[in-house]
Amino acid sequence: MRWPTVPQHGGSALAGGVRAGGAATALLLPLWLLVDRPWRLPAPGAGPLLTVLGIADLSTGLAYALYFRLLASVGAVNLLLVTFLIPVSAAALGALVLGERLELQHFSGFALVSQGLWAVVRRGRG
Repeated sequence: MRWPTVPQHGGSALAGGVRAGGAATALLLPLWLLVDRPWRLPAPGAGPLLTVLGIADLSTGLAYALYFRLLASVGAVNLLLVTFLIPVSAAALGALVLGERLELQHFSGFALVSQGLWAVVRRGRG
């Protein structure tokens, strides 16, 4: 069975991600202005603004740049394998760094993720 493909319009995967993020911002900006009415709120200080910039640039921006670089170099299937591991690593880091307790539903989720990884790798070989 052949899976449908997305037509290629040129440009890098990162450029496509930037276009998608820009389109999402353009669609959500009017709704945000209507609901939150930010002009009625007090102006934030330098600390919160720098924090938001740090989170946006260092965390999210760097993560997306890395994500789309991986997409271009290893392909979508292998990138999907990495994406499956995000909740597992987040829960493990929460337990190791923050001392959170892992319960039965966490381990059940880990088992489901493992099955998903197995299914993707198996499909790629067969």
